[in-house]
Amino acid sequence: MATMEMAETGIGRRRDRDRGQTAIEFVGVTPLIILLLVALWQCALIGYTFSLASNAADEAARAASGAERYQQLACKRAAKEDLPEVWKGASRAHCRLDRGLYKSTVKLRVPVLVPGVLNFPFPVEGNAASVREG
Repeated sequence: MATMEMAETGIGRRRDRDRGQTAIEFVGVTPLIILLLVALWQCALIGYTFSLASNAADEAARAASGAERYQQLACKRAAKEDLPEVWKGASRAHCRLDRGLYKSTVKLRVPVLVPGVLNFPFPVEGNAASVREG
């Protein structure tokens, strides 16, 4: 009976030594979880920028092909029209007529979630073409 009491007491002491272990492990892993979330969010921004560049190029080519005059102006306006403010400032659009097609190229910069730490090294480019009308 005494051995059983000692065993129970020993187990109780071991539990007391491990008290707070989970909290310490959580505090240690929290920065890694935050870094992972920041990296995933930045990847989402990159993917969204590709989607925006493609859509802006499509809109620009369609606007240039439908314009009777000032195709370059129509191209640039249409490319920036639907872009969110963060992407508008650094966007570049160019349209050209090539064998009956208005081809547009739109370049966008990827916004950075943590400025100064991460920089996306190249602009995201979207290309599209639309048949010349008229």
